[in-house]
Amino acid sequence: MSAAGHIMLGTMDVHHHWTKIFERLPNYYKLQKRLLFLEDRISQLLGGIQVIYIEELQPLLTLEEYYETLDSFCNKLLDSRLRFHPHSLRGLQMILESDRYTPSLHEFGHFTIPTVCDPATLQWFIVAKAQEARENLKRKEEMMITEKELIGTSTEKFSLDRLYKEPSVSSAQMIDCCKRLLEESLPYLQGMHLCISHFYSVLQDGDLCIPWNWKS
Repeated sequence: MSAAGHIMLGTMDVHHHWTKIFERLPNYYKLQKRLLFLEDRISQLLGGIQVIYIEELQPLLTLEEYYETLDSFCNKLLDSRLRFHPHSLRGLQMILESDRYTPSLHEFGHFTIPTVCDPATLQWFIVAKAQEARENLKRKEEMMITEKELIGTSTEKFSLDRLYKEPSVSSAQMIDCCKRLLEESLPYLQGMHLCISHFYSVLQDGDLCIPWNWKS
């Protein structure tokens, strides 16, 4: 099971071992509860900041690997005895990464924190960037609202059965794509499933993929 809670099966598993995953599900559920407890504990230690896992932006981890990452980071925080005002960082978000060495603030508003980050540096960075993070999160929320509205308008105008994007396509890219689509007359899209991607293709189920920066 992945850190995002998805069942992962290899090609050989599908043929020979796929039923075994169901036998292990109770153990995975127990591990998930322990994982959520660790996320909450880290949040308490860091002033209420929410620990999240973004599958599209982070390395693919198993549930066990992610638990070990959280456990190690939590123990490090406990040993450092950092002091954050309770709930002072509520509403902010962070992800943990083991292949980075310096903390950063993503344009979407979440902090990317290396598991090896020095606690004092971590505290200084989060406090210094907290306001900027809140502003980025607000812009992200506004952008997602605009994106949703444009998807609805485009779906209605072209009588699409479905309009969606791949996870790797950002909201800004989707907004740009929809705005340009709405300037066109595309009657042949009626009833189709249109996927906004990075390339042109037709999926096995018949969905049509076009790049977000398509050219007419």
